[in-house]
Amino acid sequence: MTASFSRLGAARGGSGSTTGRDAGRTWIVARHVEPDPPLRPHERGDVYDQRFERLKEAGVDVHGEANLVERLLRGHGGTRVLDAGCGTGRVAIELARRGFNVTGVDIDPTMLDSARRKAPELRWVLADLATLALGEQFDAVVLAGNVMLFVGPGNERIVLGHVARQLGPGGVLVSGFGLDAGRYTLSDYDDDAAAAGLILVNRYATWDGEPFEGGPYAVSVHTPG
Repeated sequence: MTASFSRLGAARGGSGSTTGRDAGRTWIVARHVEPDPPLRPHERGDVYDQRFERLKEAGVDVHGEANLVERLLRGHGGTRVLDAGCGTGRVAIELARRGFNVTGVDIDPTMLDSARRKAPELRWVLADLATLALGEQFDAVVLAGNVMLFVGPGNERIVLGHVARQLGPGGVLVSGFGLDAGRYTLSDYDDDAAAAGLILVNRYATWDGEPFEGGPYAVSVHTPG
């Protein structure tokens, strides 16, 4: 049985000390932790990819985003997908493997380098979503991997406005991000989406399509009004 990947929680590191108890007293033993050497630019994407490789090896289906986008597009025959904030290309590459015509966009050149090494045949564009203007339209725009939490605070409406302009008639914008940080709420997101001329058509708790009934994560599907 294969487990399903629906959202990725934040990684947590150690504190650099250990704590125990002895006869009702708390004791702390400090320990020296050598800092990890800084990653070279191309290694940042590799480390990110290794996280998903470990999940895959553990039997987790790491393609929940691609599964949902494929279900949405198969319904009306759309084939063109924009992976906005594509990172190392995990979602874009999987969608391309399934026969979709995919363009990946990211502001981080090191992440795009990783994507290009894995799939040089695909189109990768270095661009800021806050100024995105590709001059073409897509059947789906995907904002996976908490992209909306990584744009500069106050730029969310600008970003949604630009990505909405990339949608063709009947297209869908699919975005998933965590809510537990409280920085950007679903109400804020819906307001910003409405300002971009988008209408909410569905909302899920995970990329697997579980109904949203509150909780720490949401996947929203909007379409042009």
